[in-house]
Amino acid sequence: MSRPNTEKFLWLLAGMGVGAGIALLFAPKTGRETRRYLAGKAREGRDRVVEAGEEFMDRGKKVYEHGKAVVDEAMEFVDRGRRAVLR
Repeated sequence: MSRPNTEKFLWLLAGMGVGAGIALLFAPKTGRETRRYLAGKAREGRDRVVEAGEEFMDRGKKVYEHGKAVVDEAMEFVDRGRRAVLR
């Protein structure tokens, strides 16, 4: 992720935390129900973070592969030029 996307993600997490805190203060549910609800939301959050991490890794791999292909192609041109000069 680029720096602006990272900052947006951190603000999103902070907002979620503040929202969760306010929700707890005004929750009309019992303690047990609230704990179950929070556990479910924590699992959802974990799943989203894992999914975002996997997407980040996939993008990173694609960028790496593209960069490697560009470098390999450039090295091929360098080798052809070297051979042409040495003839």
